[in-house]
Amino acid sequence: MISAAAFGQAAPARLEFEVASVKTAAAPSMNTPTVTIGVHINGAQVHISSLSMKDYIRYAYRMKEYQVVGPDWLNGERFEIDAKLPAGANRDQVPDMMQSLLADRFGLKAHRGSKEFPVYALVIANGGLKMKALPEEPEPDVPVDVAVTGGPGGTTMNFGGGSTLNFGDNKFVATKVSMLRFTDALGRYMDKPVVDMTGLNGKYDFTLPLLAEDYRTLLIRSAISAGVTLPPEAIRLLDGASDESLHTALRGIGLKLDSRKAPLEILLVDQIKKVPTEN
Repeated sequence: MISAAAFGQAAPARLEFEVASVKTAAAPSMNTPTVTIGVHINGAQVHISSLSMKDYIRYAYRMKEYQVVGPDWLNGERFEIDAKLPAGANRDQVPDMMQSLLADRFGLKAHRGSKEFPVYALVIANGGLKMKALPEEPEPDVPVDVAVTGGPGGTTMNFGGGSTLNFGDNKFVATKVSMLRFTDALGRYMDKPVVDMTGLNGKYDFTLPLLAEDYRTLLIRSAISAGVTLPPEAIRLLDGASDESLHTALRGIGLKLDSRKAPLEILLVDQIKKVPTEN
């Protein structure tokens, strides 16, 4: 009887957009003064601009950048997506709908696995945390508007709700930023993934001053992470590069980066097409 009941149950409904349009977008280059990418959700309307395919996959499967393993072109090819949510859907279901879109339009097939990575673990330094969490605020029910604007002068990440992380003028400036957001962003500037192991759940304001040469190193790494093609002389500047001023600045707020190895979940891309099916 139990077996018959189980076979009689309908499979969960597949979450998908009511309609969706996919267009290619230009990849950033050294000649592009400013690049803006982001996710905007207002009511039933979803607009995602200029994300790389790797970013779409990690967004759809709720992964970090380093957890997606697939062809090299995933970092370079960029797309713009406009979609409409079906009646009754909510913004938290958008990643699941994106999984359906990637499968339908790009033929994405992937499976989960595990891999040991050399990582930086962000932990609380000896002596304790030297900054205080901001008072908790209710999450406002406003449109999702997450954007990253970047260029030769640095980048600004807007997470919505007044939460921002600015990298420019030889420093990081964080406003209402959680450690989870910070480590996710910091990983794009480092030579290894960064994992939050602080155990901190609040949001913080802080500034991390950097030496000019360390700032330049992090800027070059972030450009490579974004898929920007750099001249060989810029790549050579990474040889022997140091992040010592970043480590010093982190210790100033009671944090530190520990080098270690950690097994992390990964998503392995088995199959994907460069060109989506027509709209």
